[in-house]
Amino acid sequence: MNNYETVFILTPVLSDAQMKEAVEKFKNLLTDQGAEIVNEENWGLRKLAYPIDKKTTGFYTFLEFKAQPSVIDKLEVNFRRDERVIRFLTIKQDHFAAEYAEKRRNNKGGKKQETKEAPKAGKKVELEEKED
Repeated sequence: MNNYETVFILTPVLSDAQMKEAVEKFKNLLTDQGAEIVNEENWGLRKLAYPIDKKTTGFYTFLEFKAQPSVIDKLEVNFRRDERVIRFLTIKQDHFAAEYAEKRRNNKGGKKQETKEAPKAGKKVELEEKED
């Protein structure tokens, strides 16, 4: 199984329920074909870089999954047939991209890993010694 990620943009005229239904449709399509969904992110309503079909915004959804290459053809055919999808892009992750994606998932929310603060000026700091 290969690692893939796909981003698709849904038309902005959908209600939240319709948008969630469309996302579930594609997730179910993947799982029915034997794919394992690793990560799902709803990026929400965002402005498009350029108008598409006279629309300037769209609902962005990001899916990361593991699947056989034959699943991608079926997924993309369904993207093309669904009038709610205005754009999509699916890529195969190489080894380095998969590692980076895993690190990004583990550090979700933009939180930086905790580091010890530098001592404030004028304060004395004692360091603990480790015994071997």
